[in-house]
Amino acid sequence: MSTHLQELLENNKQWAADTESREPGFFSRLLKQQTPQYLWIGCADSRVPANELVNLLPGELFVHRNVANVVVHSDLNCLSVMQFAVDALKVKHIIVVGHSNCGGVKAALLDQRTGLVDNWLRHVQDVRNEHLDWLETLAPEQRVNALCELNVLAQARNACQTTVVQDAWARGQEVVVHGWVYGLHNGLLEDLSLTVASADQVGDVYRQALAAVKKRYESAKLSSAA
Repeated sequence: MSTHLQELLENNKQWAADTESREPGFFSRLLKQQTPQYLWIGCADSRVPANELVNLLPGELFVHRNVANVVVHSDLNCLSVMQFAVDALKVKHIIVVGHSNCGGVKAALLDQRTGLVDNWLRHVQDVRNEHLDWLETLAPEQRVNALCELNVLAQARNACQTTVVQDAWARGQEVVVHGWVYGLHNGLLEDLSLTVASADQVGDVYRQALAAVKKRYESAKLSSAA
C-alpha cells in the first residue's frame, strides 16, 4: 500500500481514538441513528470541508457536494440526497453554499474549456449570461466572486423549486432554504439573505437577495473609485 494511503489510515485511527476519548460511546450512539437538522449543498472543492466550517460532528450535518454547488432538476444524485434528507431525516434547513474564487465558476465565467465538466458548468454559464451586462460593469478581479454569489442565489432558488421542497411545503413540513457563501481568504461564512420558508416567498426573497448582492458590489466599486 502507498505510504500516503497508509498515513490516511493511521490518521483515521487517531481521529477515532481521540473522538471516543472526548465522547465515550460516540460511535455506538451514531450507529443507532443520524438526526441532522441541516442539509449542506456545497462545492466539491477540497478547501471547503462542510462539517469543519460549522464545527459539527458526524451525524449532525447531511452533505451533498458537486462542482460549483449546482442544483438542477435533472441531477438525480442531488435530488435523491435532498429527498432522503427531507422525507426520511426530516432536516429543517437546506443550505446552498458557494465559496470565493471558485474554480468552476471562474471556468464558466471565462469560457475555459477543461473537459467533460464543461457540460456541467453550462448551468453556471446560464447564470452568467443572465447577469452578463451587470458583471461587465465590475472590475475584472471582482467578477468571479460576484458570479459565485449570483450562482448561490440561483441554485438556492432552484432548490426551492424542486419537487422535493415544493411537496414538503405543500404538506406543511418545515423546510427552510438558505444561500451562503464561504470566504477562502478569511474562513468566514456569509449569509446572502436568501432565506425561504414557503413557496409563495421564493420570487420576492430571491429578488431582494439579488438586489442586495448587486448593491454591495456597486458600493464597493464607488468606494474604490473615491
